[in-house]
Amino acid sequence: MINRRFPVAMLGAGAVLFSAGLAIAQTPPAKPHQVEWVYRVKYGYQAEWWTIFKKYQIAILDREKQLGFISGYTVTRPGLHTSEDARWDYRIIITYPNQDGANHESEVDKQLFPDRAAEAREEQRRWELTVNHWDLPIHDIDPHQSPD
Repeated sequence: MINRRFPVAMLGAGAVLFSAGLAIAQTPPAKPHQVEWVYRVKYGYQAEWWTIFKKYQIAILDREKQLGFISGYTVTRPGLHTSEDARWDYRIIITYPNQDGANHESEVDKQLFPDRAAEAREEQRRWELTVNHWDLPIHDIDPHQSPD
């Protein structure tokens, strides 16, 4: 006896799988997430500040990049000087593959630096040398479209 329902059932299952594949294919990829860290350091202490920052923060950023939590980062310093109210010394722009990538700094920090007391002392010194600091999520926009 030939089961005529089998081809219909297979066709129905194929339609469900095809529809699921379309839903997955139509899901837009996660947008990269960028954050800018800006620091203004006490005059005369930039070298000491940078040594501490590099030891901890750059090491963490490098490890996060190796693990795929961040896509990349850039570090910039000004080439000249400005007025004191607009002065900044270091700017770090971090690009994460998505917003979730920004949630791993603490776990990577603990893995890299198990001596929490030593890190706390050195980071406290870095913050003592920091006059001003801000973290700013930044978004690229298309200049030909209205920003959303």
